[in-house]
Amino acid sequence: MTPCALSHPGRRRPFRSSGFTLLELLVVILIIGLLTGIVGPRFLGQISRSEVTAAKAQMDAFDKALQAYRIDTGRYPSTSQGLQALLTAPSDEPRWHGPYLRDQLPQDPWGMPYQYRSPATTPGKDFDLLSLGKDRAPGGTGDDADLQR
Repeated sequence: MTPCALSHPGRRRPFRSSGFTLLELLVVILIIGLLTGIVGPRFLGQISRSEVTAAKAQMDAFDKALQAYRIDTGRYPSTSQGLQALLTAPSDEPRWHGPYLRDQLPQDPWGMPYQYRSPATTPGKDFDLLSLGKDRAPGGTGDDADLQR
């Protein structure tokens, strides 16, 4: 027997309900809110950076495929032929040795098709290849900026 039980044999323990008090619950909710406020924006920023990285990687793959197309045919696909010329032979291109991409044409990470123009409207470039970015509209800054190759 424990000494405590012998010293007070007739004394009852005070009733205590098991569970959390309102104050304890409020403290836990406050801590969760603070952690969400700190970690959430960093996590969302990482997602935006990974979308930009994925778009740049896809544009690099397009660039390599377009270079291979040019080596085979002597020119880049026209704007009207578009990037589809990397998958299926244009009817007026006998020197086509593709397909130059494995699968179908991917969309950018924001669900939009990549924009292709040849000849380029940008000085010093053979073709324009761009993604409209997160806002899906021309122009923009920050996360909404267009990505161009």
